[in-house]
Amino acid sequence: MYPKNISFNRRFSQIASLGSFQYTKEDLISKLASLLQSCSHPNPDPQVTQQGQQLHAQIIVSGINHVGLLGSRLLGMYILCNKFIDAKSVFYKLDLVYASPWNWMIRGFTMMGCFESAILVYFKMLGYGTCPDKYTFPYVVKACGRLGAVGLAKSVHRTIRIMGFEMDVYVGSSLIKLYAENGCIDDARQLFDKLPQRDDVLWNVILNGYLKHGDSKHVVLLFNQMRCSDTRPGSVTYACVLSACASDANVNLGTQMHGVLIKCGQVADPQVLNTLIAVYAKCRWLFDARKLFDSVQEAGSVTWNVIIGGHVQNGLMNEALDLLREMIFAGTKPDTITLASFLPALSESASINHGKEIHCYILRQNVQLDVFLKNALIDMYFKCREVEMARNVFTCSSDIDVVICTAMISGYVLNGMNFDALETFRLLLNKQMKPNAVTLSSSLPACAGLVALKLGKELHGQILKNGLEGRCHVGTAVVDMYAKCGRLDLAHQVFDKMSEKDSVCWNSMITSFCQNGQPEKAIELFREMGSEGAKYDSVSISAALSACANIPSLGYGKAIHGFMTRGALKTDLYAESALIDMYAKCGNLESARNVFDTMPIKNEVSWNSIISAYGNHGHLHECLSLFHEMKEHGFHPDHVTFLAIISACDHTGLVDEGYHYFKSMKNDYKIAPRMEHYACIIDLYGRAGRLTEAYEIIKSMPFDPDAGVWGTLLGACRVHGKVELAETASSQLFEMDPTNSGYYVLLSNVQADAGKWEDVNKTRNMMKLRGVEKVPGYSWIEVNNDTYVFGADDTCNPRADEIYSLLRNFVLVVKDEGYN
Repeated sequence: MYPKNISFNRRFSQIASLGSFQYTKEDLISKLASLLQSCSHPNPDPQVTQQGQQLHAQIIVSGINHVGLLGSRLLGMYILCNKFIDAKSVFYKLDLVYASPWNWMIRGFTMMGCFESAILVYFKMLGYGTCPDKYTFPYVVKACGRLGAVGLAKSVHRTIRIMGFEMDVYVGSSLIKLYAENGCIDDARQLFDKLPQRDDVLWNVILNGYLKHGDSKHVVLLFNQMRCSDTRPGSVTYACVLSACASDANVNLGTQMHGVLIKCGQVADPQVLNTLIAVYAKCRWLFDARKLFDSVQEAGSVTWNVIIGGHVQNGLMNEALDLLREMIFAGTKPDTITLASFLPALSESASINHGKEIHCYILRQNVQLDVFLKNALIDMYFKCREVEMARNVFTCSSDIDVVICTAMISGYVLNGMNFDALETFRLLLNKQMKPNAVTLSSSLPACAGLVALKLGKELHGQILKNGLEGRCHVGTAVVDMYAKCGRLDLAHQVFDKMSEKDSVCWNSMITSFCQNGQPEKAIELFREMGSEGAKYDSVSISAALSACANIPSLGYGKAIHGFMTRGALKTDLYAESALIDMYAKCGNLESARNVFDTMPIKNEVSWNSIISAYGNHGHLHECLSLFHEMKEHGFHPDHVTFLAIISACDHTGLVDEGYHYFKSMKNDYKIAPRMEHYACIIDLYGRAGRLTEAYEIIKSMPFDPDAGVWGTLLGACRVHGKVELAETASSQLFEMDPTNSGYYVLLSNVQADAGKWEDVNKTRNMMKLRGVEKVPGYSWIEVNNDTYVFGADDTCNPRADEIYSLLRNFVLVVKDEGYN
């Protein structure tokens, strides 16, 4: 408490009227220092500040030298009273060979949030030759922590160790706090174990550090150590341990903690109670969460937010909305956190009306649209495909920051609007905002979508410049960008340099190799992923099975199937659907059907997989039977289903049936045909020799045909000798993909079959002029679970002589049977 004004004024008057005969100079300085101490409080009222200034005036009038203790107290008074200009004036009049004035200035700059200035004063102090003391370092370390300057903090730590201040409880605590909050949990723990004295604050710092680091196991271990020590856990400690239970959904430990809290009488503490409700909600024990909530006599907004958020997280939107109405009826006004907790769950078009209701409530009740709420609204509208509404929220925001811009970039990418995403990124830079790790990792998929390799490299450079390449999600985005831009070599380089890789990163690299025609490398990475201890998930398994299907490698596919049956992925819908696809592409249709029949739950993906399996094998009857069975089970066919059926008609040569289902998809099921459907129907007509009709379908397409469509027509022209139509198709292909040697070879073969040798020479000369080289073809065979790859005139196999000898004998047998 501040001293009463009457007491202060009486003491001040006595000192002001004192003569030099009554008190010695030392006594007078001591009395004045005591009065200055009584005025030195953070954020005092103006009257106390005025009293401190009166004391300063009295000191000047009395002619007392205020360089030593009195000057330091005077400086501290001005710092704590936020009178920094006066403090600066006093500072330069003091004897700066002592640490105290420097300490006060460092403390003052840190209190003001001027952390760079605080560190600059520290280095000026060293440059002046003044030796720091144990009171210097806590605020220097705090400034380093707020700036995230861990490297500088470690340098300061070395100085602290040399000077022998490391074991000081205040200095050590500040270092542990810095390390814990900046991800250096091992450094924090090492120092924590050294300190001889640990209070509850220090225990809470290290516990929260482990919690922030995602290491719930160490939170629990340290909590048990704390209970065995002389320090008694408080509400902050219990809340931290309960948060660890919630993050791991560890309901057993959560219930044990509940018992401990009842025993020690801490369960009624609001912070502890709210965290306990969150534990039960996260573990899907909503009955217990609601029981705890109902035991609260007067629930505050935080408690309401926890119980509402718990219902939202568990998908109980109607119950959450009922709770919101109860909250309003109880007289507690929903805040931004309450309203924002609903919005992430409203990610389907069917829930857009609920989202708009919340938005209307915000506008009607004049709820402050802070960054958190704006971000949630933008995210909700983008996920519900309401792009214009998201834009309206963004454009109506007067205070645009990097978080909102990042939400816009992510939303545009989600909706395939990559150009708009990059325009928002440029806007961010134009407004002098610094993109963070999330901004950069959200912008990279836009570069990948536009195949903008140059811009992607620029963003990668920005990531390296800011030292963000070590963050796993950033590195994964860079890898994915390079892979989708066709630079697998650069993607693999970045991947190999990453110090930390999670399953998402591994999956991205495996999928990239698989999709870019390198299934062997994908399987090799899949094995490496397991050997390095990374956890397989449905995406990893699906990518590896897809690679097995592309080689094909039935033996390794079966090995993965065995791994699935032993683990938690044996009932994963997407992994099992990939398994069906693998067996079908490896020619084992019976095993594909067995997997499908034994699936306890099926969805559209699994139905499409088995229909595609029969369709690709040309089993039209089974394909159509499954199609009707799918509809009987209440599943709606989609574009993948119809592609499988048309493909089956293609393999069996049933042109009219294929075209019937093509029209039915458009007219009966209102599914717009995609590029792959047109390519399949062109192939269907091409195989049947009905090339004129195929060409008419191409001309009637609602969008420009791609190289796949024209390539299909060119292949059919090769089979049926249609030279003019082949030249038409190839002219389109040479513009779209002028480096693809296959198109030139196909055209020259058509021309050669027609005897147009001059045109053949022209086509081959065109290849030479454009620097196009024919890519050699490869074939492969699996023997005893090993895959062997062969090319034309290939002699790399150790048993090449035996293989070619057998092949020559086989050719003779074929000729004897009458084949040419």
